[in-house]
Amino acid sequence: MDIMGLMKQVQTMQQKAADLQTELDGVLVTGASGGGSVSVTMTAKGDVKGLSLDASLLVPDEKEILEDLIVAALNDAKAKAERAAQERMQELTKGLPLPPGMKLPF
Repeated sequence: MDIMGLMKQVQTMQQKAADLQTELDGVLVTGASGGGSVSVTMTAKGDVKGLSLDASLLVPDEKEILEDLIVAALNDAKAKAERAAQERMQELTKGLPLPPGMKLPF
């Protein structure tokens, strides 16, 4: 394997990774819970952009249920954001001769 060619590939990958980080700011995912009564929108980088609650959940005696639903929706959105980021990173590293399971540090 040509070491100079590999170094050039790594430099190209680093630039693409930087571009990907910028792109992930614009990728929005939505997580939901309670049959869609709670939804959370966040970027693929994990920044929460919005929260929507069905008005029927605003019952003072059911505060704990609402809190649990919000946490579940956040976790759902986070899992989707991580999947979206991972899918884009896999696209980025196609063709780079990496050993199975190895992840790049960017």
